[in-house]
Amino acid sequence: MSDQIQHHCGVALIRLLKPLSYYAEKYKTPLYGFNQLFLLMEKQHNRGQDGAGIGCVKLDIPPGRAFMFRERDTRANALTYIFSKQLKEYRELERKHRIFPEFPNTVKEQFDFGGEVLMGHLRYGTSGSYDKSVCHPYFRKSSWKTRNLMVCGNFNLTNTEELNRQLIDRGVHPIFNTDTQTVLEEIGYYLDEEHTRIFRELRDQGVPGAEIPVRISAQIDPIQVLRAAAEGWDGGYTIAGLIGNGDCFVMRDPLGIRPGFFLQTDEIIAVASERAALQTIFDAEYEAVHEITPGHALVVKNNGKVIHAPFTEPAKRRHGCSFERIYFSRGNDADIYRERKVLGARLADSILRAIDYDLHNTIFSHIPNTAETAYYGLLEELRRRRRVEVKDAILAAQKDGRLNADLLDQLVMDNWPRGEKIAHKDIKLRTFISQEDSRIQLASHIYDVTYGVVQPTDTLVCIDDSIVRGTTLKQSILRILARTRPKKIIIASTAPQIRYPDCYGIDMSELGKFIAFQAAVALAKERGLEDMLREIYQDCVRQADLPAGSLRNHVRRLYDLFTAEQISEKISTLVRPPLDAWKGEVKIIFQSIEDLRAAVPGNDGDWYFTGHYPTAGGLAVLNRAFINYFENKTGRSY
Repeated sequence: MSDQIQHHCGVALIRLLKPLSYYAEKYKTPLYGFNQLFLLMEKQHNRGQDGAGIGCVKLDIPPGRAFMFRERDTRANALTYIFSKQLKEYRELERKHRIFPEFPNTVKEQFDFGGEVLMGHLRYGTSGSYDKSVCHPYFRKSSWKTRNLMVCGNFNLTNTEELNRQLIDRGVHPIFNTDTQTVLEEIGYYLDEEHTRIFRELRDQGVPGAEIPVRISAQIDPIQVLRAAAEGWDGGYTIAGLIGNGDCFVMRDPLGIRPGFFLQTDEIIAVASERAALQTIFDAEYEAVHEITPGHALVVKNNGKVIHAPFTEPAKRRHGCSFERIYFSRGNDADIYRERKVLGARLADSILRAIDYDLHNTIFSHIPNTAETAYYGLLEELRRRRRVEVKDAILAAQKDGRLNADLLDQLVMDNWPRGEKIAHKDIKLRTFISQEDSRIQLASHIYDVTYGVVQPTDTLVCIDDSIVRGTTLKQSILRILARTRPKKIIIASTAPQIRYPDCYGIDMSELGKFIAFQAAVALAKERGLEDMLREIYQDCVRQADLPAGSLRNHVRRLYDLFTAEQISEKISTLVRPPLDAWKGEVKIIFQSIEDLRAAVPGNDGDWYFTGHYPTAGGLAVLNRAFINYFENKTGRSY
C-alpha cells in the first residue's frame, strides 16, 4: 500500500498446559512461555507501530501475593523495549540470588512474567491518543481474583457512545477514552454480575468463606459473561482477555471481520491474529492451526479445560476483511500468498489492453515491497499466456511448412514479459522520515530507482497493493518512477477503488481524502452537478438522527453517475505530478470487484469498495463521513 494508513492491531495469547518445570527441562529455560510470546508478537510486528503491551496471570498464587501483571510502552521500538526491560529485571533477580533457573518455582515466585497465562498486543492506533494510557492491555482490578480483568484486541466498535450510555444508565461511571475502555467495562460489568450471583448462592448455602473463591473460580462461565456483554456490540473484533483466576478467552465477531487463529497441543494453547505466525513459532503444520469460528469464543479454564463455543449467533454470511488478504496480513501464509498471486494475475487483461498488448516495449515491476507477491502472480499469468501463443504459432508454422530456426528464435524470444527491480526502498530513510511530522520533500527519496533499464520507448507497469488517498503517488512514487523516463507509467492496483470509509479496524474514515471520492466529485462538478452533492448532504442530515438500521447509502448516488473506468481516468489526472522534465502519460488501473471476489473467496468483506456494510453501524459512519466532508470538517467519523 503506497499510502500510509493506520490499520489492524495484533493479538497474541499463550496458555501453558504443563508446569514450568516441564518447559525448563524440555526447552532448557523456565521462560519458555515468555520467550514464545515475544516471538509470536515479533512475527506479527507488521500489525503494530504505535505501541505494545503484555499481560500475565500466575495460577494458584496464595493470598497476599500478586498474581496479575502488565507492561506497556509506546516508543518506536516498544516491543523490543518491553521484553529487554523484563529480561534485564530477570537477570538482576538472578544476580541477587532471588531466582534460580534450575528451580522454576523461584521464577514463578519472583519474575512478573513467569506465569502460565500470557497475553500480548501490538497497537496500530485508530482512536484516542498515542500515549501509554491507551495502549493495550487494559486492566480492571479487584481484590477478588475472579473480578480482575485484562483485555486487548484488534477491533473497532461503531456504537461506542450508545454502549457508554447503557453503562451510565446502569449506574456505572465509565472513564471515556476509547472503545477499548467500553469493552473492558462491558465485560467487567457482567463478570461482576456473574461473580456476585455465584457468591450469593455459595454464601446462602453456608460454604466457608475461605472455600468460596475456589468454588467461584470453578463455576464462573466466561462464555456466559461474553454472551451478555457483547449483545449490543456493532463492529468487527478479535478480543483477548485474562481473568485473575487464570481463565482466559479470545472472542471473534459473528461476521468474522477480524481474523483469529489458534493452535492446541498437549503443551500449549496459542492464539494469534495470523496463522503463519503460529506455524512459524511453534513449528506447526498448516492443518494444525484453526480459525476461531465467527461468533465463538475460545476459552481455557484455569484447570486447562478448553472450550470453543458460541457467545452469539454467527452471521449467515461471513465478511472477512478483504484488506487482510490484499495487504495487512504477512504474505507467508499459504492461503494469502496464493490469493495475492491470483490478485496480480487477475489484472492481466486490463494491463494488456492498456499497453496495447505490446509486451516487447513494456517493463513490469512493483512498488511498494508488499506488492511483490501480486507482481509474481501477474508475471506468471502473462508468461503462461505468451507460452500458449507461442505454442499455437509454432504448430501453425509447422503445419504450413514455415517453421525454421529464425522463426523459432523470433517466436520464443520476442514479446516475452520482462520483469525488473525498478524501485528500491531505503528502510533507514523511511524510519527517519516516520519520526518527523511532515517531510514531503524527503519522502521523494524513500525509494531509489534502477537507472539504465527503462528506455524512452518503454511503458513501465508497477503493481501496487491499493491506492487510498493518492497523495503518496503524486508527491513521491510517480516522481520517483519518472526519473527512469519511460514513455508511459501505469500503476495497477490489486484492490478496487476505495470509495467508502471503514469503521471496523482501519483508520480511513475521512471520505474527502479518498482519491476515488475526489475523482467522482470532480467529475460531478465538471458536469454541473453540484446540486446533487448538496442533495446528498441534505438527505444525510435528514437521516442523521435515525436508528442505524434505518439508514440508506445516499453516497452511492454520486458513484452511480460514472463508470469505474471514468473514475479511474480522472484519478489518473489527479495524481499526475507537475513535472517539467518528464511529459509521459500516467494511467491508473484498479482491480474489478468481480475479480477481487474471485481471488479471495470466502472473504467478501468489501464495504470500502462497494458500500455494502455488514452491520448497521457502517452506514451511520458513512452518513457522518459525508456530512463532515460537506461541512469541511476533519477527523474520524465514528
